[in-house]
Amino acid sequence: MGIQGIDLSLIWGVIIAFGVMMYVIMDGFDLGLGILFPLIPDEQERDVMMNTVAPVWDGNETWLVLGGAALYGAFPLAYGVILEALYLPLILMLCGLIFRGVAFEFRFKSSPQKRHWWDKAFIGGSLLATFSQGVVIGAYVSGIPVVDRQFAGGGLDWLAPFPLVCGVGLVIAYALLGSTWLLVKTEGMLESRMRLFTRPLALLLMAMVLVIGVWTLQLHPELAARWSTHGHLQVFAGLVVLALLAVFGLLRTLRQRHTHWPFVFTLVLMLLGYIGLALSIWPNIIPPSVSIWAAASPPSSQLFALIGALFILPVILMYTFWSYYVFRGKVRIGDGYH
Repeated sequence: MGIQGIDLSLIWGVIIAFGVMMYVIMDGFDLGLGILFPLIPDEQERDVMMNTVAPVWDGNETWLVLGGAALYGAFPLAYGVILEALYLPLILMLCGLIFRGVAFEFRFKSSPQKRHWWDKAFIGGSLLATFSQGVVIGAYVSGIPVVDRQFAGGGLDWLAPFPLVCGVGLVIAYALLGSTWLLVKTEGMLESRMRLFTRPLALLLMAMVLVIGVWTLQLHPELAARWSTHGHLQVFAGLVVLALLAVFGLLRTLRQRHTHWPFVFTLVLMLLGYIGLALSIWPNIIPPSVSIWAAASPPSSQLFALIGALFILPVILMYTFWSYYVFRGKVRIGDGYH
């Protein structure tokens, strides 16, 4: 459990959950731009879209590396089982991130005649990475069978309707993050187009959340029973009310032509969904049966890694906030960082 009354597994669980949340939020709007790219035919506007994240996109992915490294160090059983169960979608996700990253750098250096190839790499990489992440989440929520601390399923268990629908849902969520991010960072015709796209994306996302939520309760009747208990029911009702208020705020500020508030409300929606997911699987790190304590590495290993993490995390946070502060403000046609 811990050293001198400190629950190291709980601390590491919070750190990993925080790192994954930061990745989903910060790389979400980044990937969302690639998903929205086909809807913007103008080359100059596409340049502006990429320039809104060009200074920060690689830093956003630091959180993914942190989450993976922390999982390996603190919960090696979970690391091994989850990777074995989800090797293929995780590899596809990495391939998508590679294509997207390469497109960032080479698109600005290519000739106008060949730039469309890098546009396609950016679009395809963003879609592949996002869809694969959604499939991973869906397969994770569906449950990973473990027998005698070994993965007991098949390599294609993730290829099922529920994870695939979750993949589509995450594509919609990241597209909404991307469109509201561009409301903050752009102006003129591009901002107007994003304002036009944001409302249907928000409504479509709410429909997907409802479908996935009901489907999840059907897959896990024990989860429905858990959320219906008095204490959990109050939390669940609170999350639903806050989500509805966030949707209302998003649509209202969109009509009032605010630039920043729609993005803030979208972040709140993502955060509420993430909290709901975390509470649903808690205290398991491999749903539905392996807890964080059962999957933990020895306390001495967790403590050693935690000392390093306590130095690294503040540095990453300071770098992240500083980079967004330095590159704040609107991006206009002709601006660039390459």
